[in-house]
Amino acid sequence: MRKIIDIDDNLIPKLKLLAALESSSVKKIMEDAVTWYIEQKQKEQMNTLSLEQKEDLGLLLLMQQATTVSLVDEEELFKQ
Repeated sequence: MRKIIDIDDNLIPKLKLLAALESSSVKKIMEDAVTWYIEQKQKEQMNTLSLEQKEDLGLLLLMQQATTVSLVDEEELFKQ
């Protein structure tokens, strides 16, 4: 997806220098910076969650991974 953004003119030479030092492109440097920022914010959010909220989130993630195609009949579900 292409997005047009305004970048401060003072940052452009710095981005170009970083790209040259990393043997990368300015676009890649900016993508990496945005990815890092998002990951940091997600970590901050995870650190502020209570234990119960973390457990709920873990359960939600497990439920999203569950296969919803196969069905289990009632007898098998309640069999001991």
